Amino acid sequence: MSKSKYSQTIAIFCLLGLACIWGYNWVMMKIAVQYASPFTFAALRAFFGALSLFLVMLCLGKSIKPKAIWSTFGIGVLQNGGFIGLATCALVNGGAGKTAILTYTMPFWLLLLAWIVLGERLRRLQWMGVALSFSGLIFILTPFSSTSGILSKGLAVLAGFSWAVSAVATKKLQQKTQIDLLSFTAWQMLFGFLPLALVNVFLQFPAINWSPAFIYALVYNVIPGSALAWLLWLYALKNLPAGIAGLGTLLTPIIGILSSSIQLGEIPLTTELIGIFMIVMALLVNTLSIGISQK
Repeated sequence: MSKSKYSQTIAIFCLLGLACIWGYNWVMMKIAVQYASPFTFAALRAFFGALSLFLVMLCLGKSIKPKAIWSTFGIGVLQNGGFIGLATCALVNGGAGKTAILTYTMPFWLLLLAWIVLGERLRRLQWMGVALSFSGLIFILTPFSSTSGILSKGLAVLAGFSWAVSAVATKKLQQKTQIDLLSFTAWQMLFGFLPLALVNVFLQFPAINWSPAFIYALVYNVIPGSALAWLLWLYALKNLPAGIAGLGTLLTPIIGILSSSIQLGEIPLTTELIGIFMIVMALLVNTLSIGISQK
């Protein structure tokens, strides 16, 4: 196996690990926003996640000096301030499972943006995956049966779009600059913390209820949910085409829906189950396209 194929194989396993971590994290985030405002929780998650990575870098004797500081700042604002902040807000009134699904419109935005901005060629199978995914979203959004929770749904989709834009910006940065993933992850999380902190300063949300459930949710979000997860994502993004990496995350909301159903008692509607099935099929199509591209 060549070094390139080996790296791609590791990247696929990174996406599987990421799906498990972030899939269950939707339950943790839903629990957390019962005890703190969404912006307060998102800010804490970004700050302590960055701090944990800086400590790891110091222990390894790595330089913490950032590279491409303005690009990293912009990516951090989009990836942590935009994606995490908006997704956490969507959870206040939205179910964990449905919010996860809607946020993961990201792969479809990313596939299209990578085609337009990065010039990544889309295979016929990938177009099929996009069609299946959007069809699934139509069933999940169920616009023909309910208009409740429109704001929550809109925030979730906007969060996914913000993440997709940040992924394209990251891919372009990786193409022109050699970056250390550990340092880049830490700095973009710290930069993403800044707009979230400003929102907290100006809006003055209620005090945090430091319950055991909130502390557990915060710790989960800081270590595996942020620090480790962003490393896995950035490694996958570095070693796979952006569009394929994006579609590879589609397992995450499926795990989110199953976890929220088991732990939070959220029962998907029939239309949502149809949509979930379509997205699973899109994931299988994407996996097949990865296998073909490696031959």
